[in-house]
Amino acid sequence: MMLVPRRGSFDLFDDFFDEDFFPRKEKDFNLMKTDIKEMKDKYLLDIDLPGFEKENINLSLKDGYLHINAETKKMEKNNDEKMLRRERFYGKCTRSFYVGDNIKEEDIHAEFKNGILKIEVPKKEEIKNNDTIKKIEIK
Repeated sequence: MMLVPRRGSFDLFDDFFDEDFFPRKEKDFNLMKTDIKEMKDKYLLDIDLPGFEKENINLSLKDGYLHINAETKKMEKNNDEKMLRRERFYGKCTRSFYVGDNIKEEDIHAEFKNGILKIEVPKKEEIKNNDTIKKIEIK
């Protein structure tokens, strides 16, 4: 099993156009930065989610992929305010990691503290079922 990240908006030329001359879109380039550590019996993921609330972070498992969704909403402003510059992110972001088809929801443990989502995913051997291979006899 191998953890493989998949971003919501992957662009092959992200690194190529990393100069100020080519301004980036304000999608998810600085969101959900992730460190993945491999231990003897598990993987540890540390995901940066500053400014997010625990209630607005959702983890789900489907078809062997661990999906992380997070949302933050704009703060209400009163009529006396005039926004001069907005750099903080407001909206939704998503990351997905392939963890294997034999991992179940109860195997994954997550904790959110100080803007960092910590996830533990156990290593499990891929179960190869030879019964599903149907041999065809050659005559």
